[in-house]
Amino acid sequence: MSIGLANFWGLLGGLLVLAYLANRFAHRTRVPDVVVLLLCGIALGPGIHWIDAVRFPNVTRGVGTLALILILFAAGLELDVRRARKQFVAGALLAVLSYALTMEGIHLFCVHVLHMGRMASLLAGAALGCMSGAIVLPMLEQMNLRPGLKTTLVIESAFGDGLGALVVGVLLSLVTGGVTSHTSGGAILGGMVVQSIFHFVLAFVIGVGSGFVWARVLPRISNHRFWQTLTFGVVLIVFSSTHAMYGSDLFAVMVFGATLANLLGPESFLRELEMGFDGADEGSRILSFHSELAFLVRSFFFVLLGAMIQFRGLKEQFLPSVGILLVLLAARIVAVQLSRVFWRGPNRQELELATTLMPRGLITAVLVLEAIQAKPQELKFFPSLTFGLILLTNGLGLVATVRAKRMEGTASSREQQPDSTLEA
Repeated sequence: MSIGLANFWGLLGGLLVLAYLANRFAHRTRVPDVVVLLLCGIALGPGIHWIDAVRFPNVTRGVGTLALILILFAAGLELDVRRARKQFVAGALLAVLSYALTMEGIHLFCVHVLHMGRMASLLAGAALGCMSGAIVLPMLEQMNLRPGLKTTLVIESAFGDGLGALVVGVLLSLVTGGVTSHTSGGAILGGMVVQSIFHFVLAFVIGVGSGFVWARVLPRISNHRFWQTLTFGVVLIVFSSTHAMYGSDLFAVMVFGATLANLLGPESFLRELEMGFDGADEGSRILSFHSELAFLVRSFFFVLLGAMIQFRGLKEQFLPSVGILLVLLAARIVAVQLSRVFWRGPNRQELELATTLMPRGLITAVLVLEAIQAKPQELKFFPSLTFGLILLTNGLGLVATVRAKRMEGTASSREQQPDSTLEA
Protein backbone atom coordinates (compact mmCIF):
# COMPACT_ATOMS: atom_id res chain seq x y z
CA MET A 1 0.00 0.00 0.00
CA SER A 2 1.40 3.41 -0.97
CA ILE A 3 0.58 6.64 0.84
CA GLY A 4 0.58 10.19 -0.46
CA LEU A 5 2.64 13.05 0.88
CA ALA A 6 -0.20 14.52 2.95
CA ASN A 7 -0.99 11.11 4.42
CA PHE A 8 2.71 10.63 5.17
CA TRP A 9 2.81 13.79 7.27
CA GLY A 10 -0.36 12.72 8.98
CA LEU A 11 1.23 9.36 9.75
CA LEU A 12 4.30 11.16 11.05
CA GLY A 13 2.19 13.28 13.39
CA GLY A 14 0.26 10.24 14.51
CA LEU A 15 3.53 8.44 15.38
CA LEU A 16 4.63 11.39 17.52
CA VAL A 17 1.32 11.38 19.38
CA LEU A 18 1.65 7.62 19.82
CA ALA A 19 5.21 7.99 21.13
CA TYR A 20 4.05 10.55 23.69
CA LEU A 21 1.14 8.37 24.80
CA ALA A 22 3.45 5.34 24.99
CA ASN A 23 5.80 7.33 27.22
CA ARG A 24 2.95 8.40 29.52
CA PHE A 25 1.69 4.81 29.52
CA ALA A 26 5.17 3.68 30.58
CA HIS A 27 5.15 6.11 33.52
CA ARG A 28 1.78 4.82 34.72
CA THR A 29 2.16 1.10 34.10
CA ARG A 30 5.99 0.75 34.03
CA VAL A 31 5.72 -1.04 30.69
CA PRO A 32 8.67 0.23 28.56
CA ASP A 33 7.46 2.48 25.74
CA VAL A 34 9.84 0.70 23.37
CA VAL A 35 7.53 -2.32 23.42
CA VAL A 36 4.56 -0.20 22.30
CA LEU A 37 6.60 1.44 19.53
CA LEU A 38 7.92 -1.90 18.27
CA LEU A 39 4.40 -3.35 18.15
CA CYS A 40 3.23 -0.25 16.28
CA GLY A 41 6.01 -0.78 13.76
CA ILE A 42 4.92 -4.39 13.28
CA ALA A 43 1.34 -3.24 12.65
CA LEU A 44 2.43 -0.60 10.11
CA GLY A 45 5.02 -2.83 8.44
CA PRO A 46 4.24 -6.56 8.10
CA GLY A 47 0.69 -5.93 9.37
CA ILE A 48 -0.88 -3.46 6.91
CA HIS A 49 2.24 -2.79 4.77
CA TRP A 50 2.24 0.99 5.09
CA ILE A 51 5.97 1.04 5.88
CA ASP A 52 8.56 -1.07 4.07
CA ALA A 53 11.61 -0.39 6.25
CA VAL A 54 13.53 -3.29 4.69
CA ARG A 55 13.99 -1.14 1.57
CA PHE A 56 15.76 1.58 3.59
CA PRO A 57 18.38 -0.13 5.78
CA ASN A 58 20.77 2.84 5.64
CA VAL A 59 18.01 5.22 6.72
CA THR A 60 17.20 2.96 9.67
CA ARG A 61 20.86 2.77 10.69
CA GLY A 62 21.26 6.53 10.32
CA VAL A 63 18.21 7.31 12.45
CA GLY A 64 19.37 4.83 15.09
CA THR A 65 22.87 6.28 15.21
CA LEU A 66 21.52 9.82 15.55
CA ALA A 67 19.28 8.70 18.39
CA LEU A 68 22.27 7.11 20.12
CA ILE A 69 24.30 10.30 19.77
CA LEU A 70 21.55 12.34 21.39
CA ILE A 71 20.86 9.82 24.15
CA LEU A 72 24.51 9.41 25.12
CA PHE A 73 25.07 13.16 25.09
CA ALA A 74 22.06 13.61 27.38
CA ALA A 75 23.34 10.79 29.62
CA GLY A 76 26.68 12.58 29.89
CA LEU A 77 24.92 15.83 30.80
CA GLU A 78 23.13 14.02 33.65
CA LEU A 79 26.32 12.45 35.02
CA ASP A 80 27.54 14.45 38.01
CA VAL A 81 31.09 13.23 38.57
CA ARG A 82 31.29 14.72 42.07
CA ARG A 83 28.18 12.94 43.31
CA ALA A 84 28.90 9.72 41.44
CA ARG A 85 32.51 9.24 42.54
CA LYS A 86 31.56 7.07 45.56
CA GLN A 87 29.62 4.63 43.36
CA PHE A 88 31.84 5.03 40.31
CA VAL A 89 33.93 1.92 40.95
CA ALA A 90 30.86 -0.22 41.63
CA GLY A 91 29.00 0.97 38.52
CA ALA A 92 32.02 0.74 36.21
CA LEU A 93 32.99 -2.70 37.51
CA LEU A 94 29.44 -4.00 37.10
CA ALA A 95 29.30 -2.62 33.54
CA VAL A 96 32.62 -4.17 32.49
CA LEU A 97 31.99 -7.54 34.15
CA SER A 98 28.43 -7.81 32.84
CA TYR A 99 29.44 -6.87 29.31
CA ALA A 100 32.55 -9.07 29.15
CA LEU A 101 30.84 -12.16 30.57
CA THR A 102 27.77 -11.67 28.38
CA MET A 103 29.81 -11.13 25.25
CA GLU A 104 31.87 -14.28 25.81
CA GLY A 105 28.78 -16.30 26.72
CA ILE A 106 26.95 -15.26 23.54
CA HIS A 107 30.11 -15.90 21.52
CA LEU A 108 30.32 -19.48 22.81
CA PHE A 109 26.57 -20.00 22.32
CA CYS A 110 26.76 -18.83 18.71
CA VAL A 111 29.80 -21.00 17.96
CA HIS A 112 28.65 -24.23 19.61
CA VAL A 113 24.84 -24.01 19.31
CA LEU A 114 24.20 -21.87 16.22
CA HIS A 115 27.41 -23.08 14.47
CA MET A 116 28.53 -19.61 13.43
CA GLY A 117 32.05 -18.48 12.56
CA ARG A 118 34.37 -16.94 15.13
CA MET A 119 34.27 -13.31 14.00
CA ALA A 120 30.52 -13.37 13.34
CA SER A 121 30.01 -14.83 16.83
CA LEU A 122 32.23 -12.18 18.42
CA LEU A 123 30.33 -9.44 16.59
CA ALA A 124 27.03 -10.93 17.75
CA GLY A 125 28.27 -11.10 21.35
CA ALA A 126 29.61 -7.54 21.23
CA ALA A 127 26.34 -6.17 19.81
CA LEU A 128 24.00 -8.10 22.10
CA GLY A 129 26.19 -7.80 25.19
CA CYS A 130 25.34 -4.25 26.25
CA MET A 131 22.09 -3.17 27.85
CA SER A 132 20.23 -0.12 26.59
CA GLY A 133 20.74 3.05 28.58
CA ALA A 134 17.88 4.59 26.59
CA ILE A 135 15.53 2.19 28.39
CA VAL A 136 17.30 1.76 31.74
CA LEU A 137 17.62 5.46 32.55
CA PRO A 138 13.87 6.25 32.19
CA MET A 139 13.09 3.10 34.22
CA LEU A 140 15.41 4.21 37.03
CA GLU A 141 13.80 7.66 37.07
CA GLN A 142 10.48 5.98 37.94
CA MET A 143 11.98 3.85 40.74
CA ASN A 144 12.23 5.08 44.31
CA LEU A 145 15.45 3.22 45.10
CA ARG A 146 18.20 3.80 47.61
CA PRO A 147 20.34 6.64 46.15
CA GLY A 148 23.54 4.59 46.28
CA LEU A 149 21.98 1.70 44.36
CA LYS A 150 20.33 3.99 41.81
CA THR A 151 23.59 5.85 41.17
CA THR A 152 25.44 2.55 40.67
CA LEU A 153 22.90 1.40 38.08
CA VAL A 154 22.89 4.79 36.35
CA ILE A 155 26.68 4.68 36.00
CA GLU A 156 26.49 1.14 34.64
CA SER A 157 23.87 2.06 32.04
CA ALA A 158 25.84 5.15 31.01
CA PHE A 159 28.92 2.99 30.46
CA GLY A 160 26.98 0.22 28.70
CA ASP A 161 26.19 2.07 25.47
CA GLY A 162 29.71 3.43 25.06
CA LEU A 163 31.30 0.09 25.92
CA GLY A 164 29.23 -1.78 23.34
CA ALA A 165 29.91 0.78 20.64
CA LEU A 166 33.63 0.72 21.46
CA VAL A 167 34.03 -3.07 21.24
CA VAL A 168 31.89 -3.41 18.10
CA GLY A 169 33.92 -0.61 16.49
CA VAL A 170 37.17 -2.40 17.37
CA LEU A 171 35.91 -5.70 15.95
CA LEU A 172 34.74 -4.02 12.76
CA SER A 173 38.18 -2.44 12.33
CA LEU A 174 39.76 -5.86 12.84
CA VAL A 175 37.48 -7.35 10.18
CA THR A 176 38.40 -4.63 7.67
CA GLY A 177 42.04 -5.09 8.68
CA GLY A 178 42.09 -8.66 7.44
CA VAL A 179 41.22 -10.82 10.46
CA THR A 180 39.80 -14.16 9.30
CA SER A 181 38.41 -17.29 10.89
CA HIS A 182 41.94 -18.75 10.83
CA THR A 183 43.38 -15.99 13.00
CA SER A 184 44.23 -17.27 16.48
CA GLY A 185 42.11 -16.27 19.45
CA GLY A 186 45.14 -14.77 21.19
CA ALA A 187 45.86 -12.52 18.22
CA ILE A 188 42.24 -11.35 18.11
CA LEU A 189 42.19 -10.69 21.87
CA GLY A 190 45.49 -8.84 21.73
CA GLY A 191 44.28 -6.69 18.87
CA MET A 192 41.04 -5.94 20.71
CA VAL A 193 42.85 -4.87 23.89
CA VAL A 194 45.36 -2.63 22.11
CA GLN A 195 42.79 -0.97 19.89
CA SER A 196 40.26 -0.62 22.72
CA ILE A 197 42.78 1.27 24.84
CA PHE A 198 43.69 3.49 21.91
CA HIS A 199 40.05 4.22 20.99
CA PHE A 200 39.11 4.81 24.63
CA VAL A 201 41.97 7.21 25.41
CA LEU A 202 41.59 9.13 22.16
CA ALA A 203 37.83 9.54 22.65
CA PHE A 204 38.35 10.65 26.25
CA VAL A 205 40.87 13.31 25.24
CA ILE A 206 38.69 14.62 22.42
CA GLY A 207 35.57 14.66 24.61
CA VAL A 208 37.23 16.46 27.51
CA GLY A 209 39.05 18.94 25.26
CA SER A 210 35.93 19.74 23.26
CA GLY A 211 33.88 20.11 26.43
CA PHE A 212 36.39 22.52 27.96
CA VAL A 213 36.51 24.68 24.83
CA TRP A 214 32.72 24.76 24.38
CA ALA A 215 32.15 25.55 28.06
CA ARG A 216 34.26 28.67 27.56
CA VAL A 217 32.41 29.61 24.36
CA LEU A 218 28.86 29.15 25.68
CA PRO A 219 28.80 32.26 27.93
CA ARG A 220 29.45 34.42 24.88
CA ILE A 221 26.64 32.97 22.73
CA SER A 222 23.97 31.80 25.18
CA ASN A 223 22.14 35.12 25.02
CA HIS A 224 21.67 34.74 21.26
CA ARG A 225 19.02 32.76 19.41
CA PHE A 226 19.65 29.20 18.20
CA TRP A 227 22.62 28.60 20.51
CA GLN A 228 21.22 25.19 21.50
CA THR A 229 21.01 24.20 17.83
CA LEU A 230 24.63 25.29 17.50
CA THR A 231 25.52 23.06 20.45
CA PHE A 232 23.81 20.17 18.70
CA GLY A 233 25.98 20.89 15.66
CA VAL A 234 29.09 20.75 17.85
CA VAL A 235 27.95 17.38 19.23
CA LEU A 236 27.75 16.02 15.68
CA ILE A 237 31.18 17.46 14.87
CA VAL A 238 32.68 15.80 17.96
CA PHE A 239 31.13 12.48 16.86
CA SER A 240 32.33 12.67 13.25
CA SER A 241 35.78 14.02 14.16
CA THR A 242 36.39 11.23 16.65
CA HIS A 243 35.21 8.68 14.12
CA ALA A 244 37.55 10.12 11.48
CA MET A 245 40.49 9.77 13.91
CA TYR A 246 39.49 6.16 14.69
CA GLY A 247 38.38 6.88 18.23
CA SER A 248 35.24 5.67 19.99
CA ASP A 249 32.82 8.25 18.60
CA LEU A 250 29.84 7.49 20.86
CA PHE A 251 32.00 7.40 23.98
CA ALA A 252 33.49 10.78 23.02
CA VAL A 253 29.98 12.25 22.79
CA MET A 254 29.15 11.00 26.28
CA VAL A 255 32.43 12.39 27.69
CA PHE A 256 31.73 15.70 25.94
CA GLY A 257 28.35 15.92 27.66
CA ALA A 258 29.74 14.95 31.07
CA THR A 259 32.52 17.53 30.74
CA LEU A 260 30.05 20.27 29.87
CA ALA A 261 27.76 19.32 32.76
CA ASN A 262 30.53 19.39 35.33
CA LEU A 263 32.25 22.52 34.01
CA LEU A 264 28.96 24.42 33.90
CA GLY A 265 27.87 23.29 37.35
CA PRO A 266 27.55 25.66 40.30
CA GLU A 267 30.84 24.43 41.83
CA SER A 268 32.89 24.80 38.65
CA PHE A 269 35.88 27.13 38.62
CA LEU A 270 34.60 28.52 35.30
CA ARG A 271 31.93 30.43 37.22
CA GLU A 272 34.70 32.59 38.63
CA LEU A 273 36.01 33.28 35.13
CA GLU A 274 32.59 33.95 33.59
CA MET A 275 30.91 36.48 35.88
CA GLY A 276 27.12 36.61 35.59
CA PHE A 277 26.85 33.32 33.73
CA ASP A 278 24.34 30.91 35.26
CA GLY A 279 25.98 27.71 34.07
CA ALA A 280 23.64 25.38 35.95
CA ASP A 281 20.61 26.89 34.24
CA GLU A 282 22.18 26.69 30.78
CA GLY A 283 23.21 23.10 31.39
CA SER A 284 19.64 22.14 32.22
CA ARG A 285 18.37 23.91 29.09
CA ILE A 286 20.86 22.00 26.93
CA LEU A 287 19.74 18.75 28.53
CA SER A 288 16.06 19.55 27.94
CA PHE A 289 16.61 20.46 24.28
CA HIS A 290 18.64 17.35 23.43
CA SER A 291 16.34 15.05 25.40
CA GLU A 292 13.42 16.28 23.28
CA LEU A 293 15.38 15.59 20.10
CA ALA A 294 16.36 12.15 21.38
CA PHE A 295 12.74 11.32 22.14
CA LEU A 296 11.72 12.30 18.61
CA VAL A 297 14.43 10.32 16.82
CA ARG A 298 14.31 7.18 18.96
CA SER A 299 10.54 6.96 18.50
CA PHE A 300 10.92 6.80 14.72
CA PHE A 301 13.75 4.31 14.99
CA PHE A 302 11.81 1.77 17.03
CA VAL A 303 8.83 2.04 14.70
CA LEU A 304 11.15 1.44 11.72
CA LEU A 305 12.77 -1.47 13.54
CA GLY A 306 9.40 -3.06 14.18
CA ALA A 307 8.48 -2.58 10.52
CA MET A 308 11.61 -4.56 9.52
CA ILE A 309 10.48 -7.68 11.35
CA GLN A 310 9.08 -10.64 9.47
CA PHE A 311 6.75 -12.98 11.36
CA ARG A 312 8.33 -16.04 9.81
CA GLY A 313 11.80 -15.01 10.91
CA LEU A 314 10.55 -14.15 14.40
CA LYS A 315 9.04 -17.62 14.77
CA GLU A 316 12.21 -19.32 13.55
CA GLN A 317 14.45 -17.34 15.90
CA PHE A 318 12.31 -17.66 19.02
CA LEU A 319 14.23 -20.58 20.53
CA PRO A 320 17.68 -19.02 19.83
CA SER A 321 16.38 -15.81 21.47
CA VAL A 322 15.37 -17.77 24.58
CA GLY A 323 18.77 -19.49 24.60
CA ILE A 324 20.63 -16.17 24.47
CA LEU A 325 18.31 -14.81 27.19
CA LEU A 326 19.45 -17.66 29.47
CA VAL A 327 23.06 -16.76 28.67
CA LEU A 328 22.33 -13.13 29.59
CA LEU A 329 20.81 -14.17 32.91
CA ALA A 330 23.72 -16.44 33.80
CA ALA A 331 26.31 -13.79 32.96
CA ARG A 332 24.33 -11.12 34.80
CA ILE A 333 24.06 -13.20 37.96
CA VAL A 334 27.83 -13.77 38.02
CA ALA A 335 28.58 -10.10 37.34
CA VAL A 336 26.25 -8.88 40.10
CA GLN A 337 27.66 -11.32 42.63
CA LEU A 338 31.29 -10.45 41.80
CA SER A 339 30.74 -6.69 41.97
CA ARG A 340 28.49 -6.63 45.05
CA VAL A 341 31.51 -6.09 47.31
CA PHE A 342 31.63 -2.46 46.12
CA TRP A 343 27.88 -1.85 46.38
CA ARG A 344 27.81 -0.51 49.96
CA GLY A 345 25.54 -3.02 51.66
CA PRO A 346 22.95 -4.26 49.13
CA ASN A 347 20.19 -6.60 50.31
CA ARG A 348 18.81 -9.64 48.51
CA GLN A 349 15.94 -7.73 46.87
CA GLU A 350 18.29 -5.11 45.44
CA LEU A 351 20.57 -7.79 43.99
CA GLU A 352 17.58 -9.54 42.39
CA LEU A 353 16.40 -6.25 40.89
CA ALA A 354 19.84 -5.49 39.45
CA THR A 355 19.98 -9.01 37.98
CA THR A 356 16.70 -8.69 36.07
CA LEU A 357 17.24 -5.08 34.99
CA MET A 358 19.11 -5.70 31.72
CA PRO A 359 16.86 -4.57 28.83
CA ARG A 360 18.12 -4.47 25.27
CA GLY A 361 16.93 -1.75 22.95
CA LEU A 362 18.24 1.06 20.75
CA ILE A 363 21.99 0.46 21.13
CA THR A 364 21.51 -3.27 20.55
CA ALA A 365 19.54 -2.78 17.35
CA VAL A 366 21.97 -0.20 15.95
CA LEU A 367 25.05 -2.30 16.71
CA VAL A 368 23.42 -5.42 15.24
CA LEU A 369 22.75 -3.52 12.02
CA GLU A 370 26.40 -2.43 11.97
CA ALA A 371 27.55 -6.02 12.51
CA ILE A 372 25.31 -7.30 9.72
CA GLN A 373 27.04 -4.94 7.29
CA ALA A 374 30.35 -6.67 8.07
CA LYS A 375 29.01 -10.25 7.99
CA PRO A 376 25.81 -10.11 5.89
CA GLN A 377 25.56 -13.83 5.15
CA GLU A 378 26.26 -15.19 8.63
CA LEU A 379 24.15 -12.59 10.45
CA LYS A 380 21.25 -12.16 8.03
CA PHE A 381 18.83 -13.78 10.51
CA PHE A 382 19.84 -11.50 13.40
CA PRO A 383 17.19 -8.74 13.05
CA SER A 384 14.45 -11.20 14.02
CA LEU A 385 16.56 -12.69 16.82
CA THR A 386 17.37 -9.22 18.14
CA PHE A 387 13.71 -8.23 18.08
CA GLY A 388 12.77 -11.31 20.11
CA LEU A 389 15.57 -10.61 22.59
CA ILE A 390 14.45 -6.99 22.99
CA LEU A 391 10.91 -8.13 23.85
CA LEU A 392 12.12 -10.81 26.28
CA THR A 393 14.60 -8.59 28.14
CA ASN A 394 12.09 -5.74 28.39
CA GLY A 395 9.68 -8.27 29.91
CA LEU A 396 12.32 -8.91 32.58
CA GLY A 397 12.68 -5.15 32.97
CA LEU A 398 8.97 -4.95 33.70
CA VAL A 399 9.46 -7.56 36.45
CA ALA A 400 12.26 -5.40 37.86
CA THR A 401 10.05 -2.31 37.98
CA VAL A 402 7.33 -4.25 39.82
CA ARG A 403 9.91 -5.43 42.35
CA ALA A 404 11.16 -1.87 42.74
CA LYS A 405 7.64 -0.74 43.61
CA ARG A 406 7.50 -3.29 46.41
CA MET A 407 10.90 -2.14 47.65
CA GLU A 408 9.98 1.53 47.98
CA GLY A 409 8.89 1.23 51.58
CA THR A 410 11.97 -0.67 52.68
CA ALA A 411 14.24 1.71 50.74
CA SER A 412 12.97 4.77 52.64
CA SER A 413 13.36 3.02 55.98
CA ARG A 414 16.93 1.99 55.14
CA GLU A 415 17.86 5.55 54.25
CA GLN A 416 16.72 6.74 57.70
CA GLN A 417 19.05 4.29 59.44
CA PRO A 418 22.76 5.03 59.84
CA ASP A 419 24.91 3.19 57.31
CA SER A 420 28.22 2.24 58.84
CA THR A 421 29.56 1.32 55.44
CA LEU A 422 28.82 4.74 54.03
CA GLU A 423 30.36 6.41 57.04
CA ALA A 424 33.49 4.36 56.52
